[in-house]
Amino acid sequence: MNRFFSFFLISFLLYSVSGFTQDYTSKVPRFTFGSKPEEQEKQLKDNLLIKRFRKSRAELSVDKHRPFYHFISPEGKLNDPNGLCFWNGKWHLFFQAYPPEDPRQHWGHAVSDDLIHWRDLPYAIYPVPEEMVFSGSTWVEDHRVIAMYHGVNAGNMVAISDDPLLLNWTKVSGKAVITAPDPSEGLPYSPWDPNIWEKGDKYYSLMGGNLYTGPGEKKVRANFLFESADLLNWKYLHPFVENDRYSLVGDDGSCPYFWPIGENGKYILLYFSHKSGGKYLIGDYDRVNDKFNVTDGGNFNHGPASRGGVHAPSAYPDGKGGVIAIFNMNTGKELGEGNYTELMTLPWRLTLDGNEKLQISPGGDYASLRAAHTAVSETKLPANKEIVLSGVSGNAMEIDLTLDPMDASAIELNVLRSPGKEEYTRITFYRDGGYLNRDYSGPAIRTSAISIDNLHSSVSDKVDFRIPETADVQIKEGELVRLHIFIDRSIVEVFVNDRQCVALRAYPERDDSKGVSIMSHGRDAVLKSMESWRMKSIYE
Repeated sequence: MNRFFSFFLISFLLYSVSGFTQDYTSKVPRFTFGSKPEEQEKQLKDNLLIKRFRKSRAELSVDKHRPFYHFISPEGKLNDPNGLCFWNGKWHLFFQAYPPEDPRQHWGHAVSDDLIHWRDLPYAIYPVPEEMVFSGSTWVEDHRVIAMYHGVNAGNMVAISDDPLLLNWTKVSGKAVITAPDPSEGLPYSPWDPNIWEKGDKYYSLMGGNLYTGPGEKKVRANFLFESADLLNWKYLHPFVENDRYSLVGDDGSCPYFWPIGENGKYILLYFSHKSGGKYLIGDYDRVNDKFNVTDGGNFNHGPASRGGVHAPSAYPDGKGGVIAIFNMNTGKELGEGNYTELMTLPWRLTLDGNEKLQISPGGDYASLRAAHTAVSETKLPANKEIVLSGVSGNAMEIDLTLDPMDASAIELNVLRSPGKEEYTRITFYRDGGYLNRDYSGPAIRTSAISIDNLHSSVSDKVDFRIPETADVQIKEGELVRLHIFIDRSIVEVFVNDRQCVALRAYPERDDSKGVSIMSHGRDAVLKSMESWRMKSIYE
């Protein structure tokens, strides 16, 4: 029995014997809401779950590592973000949530006007007939929103909502619309993490997965395409991606999101590999043959997804040629019972430059959170001398600084720094310290690099340290370097020249680990300017 057949035989048997023989009805209270905005708002005001969420947030806020302005589940932990979309003038974020009375995955739900201030809404999609509500995406039509997701022990499910706040969801047919194939059919897919879109008069669904077609029959990323005219009956077409040389052997294509990006007809496929983390492919959508021809690709993870790294994406177009992506961040420490584990990044706005290279900048109205302001004027950075920036302090901050590296090989910024440097999280810009790009058609170009290192971020014995998160970033000759940094108690995100982003969890144990210092390595450099703000909480 070959590997393909044995894998799908096992999958088929598991689905056959388990899917509908057990009652998976959720124990979480469930409500039906009205169809008008004012009616829904009135019902939400006294809703049991909303009151519970408010109380839970207050109780959990005593955790000193719980963030102020990054989204976290109102109660307990969360996992993958799902189905990010813009509907009825608002952004909606869904996510795998674990209600305390029934800690199986449900779709949690939050809504925002600005992608920064998130308002909790009741759980959106509950398990049954599926055992758990796993990852998926949404497609917005004029009159409704379609969610497609993986239902554990059932298959891929479709649910529809058309009310103002997407509070009421109805599952198409009440059962899975795509199940595991009969092994005798020899089809390569197993239902997993569907992405949905519409073209012409047909719906298309892209399924996460892998194939054992790599070197030595090793696993490689694959995504499988389906077609439907009615959301109920789906036909398998083929593997979707052509000419991918950017995925690694051992990758899989979970949590796919496929959207147009830029002004020149390009598309981006975001996905998560359980081996190498968040990744993306850029290319051309062959709408005749329904194939995605890859022309570029790269990573959102620049180190392991585990131990405080970036995890899975959820993404949706911003209507201006960009794509908004939000990722969950894994925990990086041991946690006690009842504590949250993961949180969401800020929204990352993805765009393409003139060479069709991916650019990453912070999205949403983060400026609305700014409070106390500090500015640092132009400052010479003598070689190998650490300068503590007096007056720049906090563990919930935005820092926006511009550097002239001159001839220095590296510039180090320490944040969440205790006065005696017992704890600090190091951010380092390495001038020309990245990989060499050479295709022999022109001059060789060496990239620079940006790195976050949390090895000294905490004196706690419960923190899981890891290798630095280090990414290439192209800085042109003579170009100044802008580091746009967001610190939020246990997460640090660094955007470089709106081209690259690295993010990592950090857990300072000391209450005085709030300082900032800077140092140029090897030779002198110049801090051209620096502004910082204390950031307000989005939960107050």
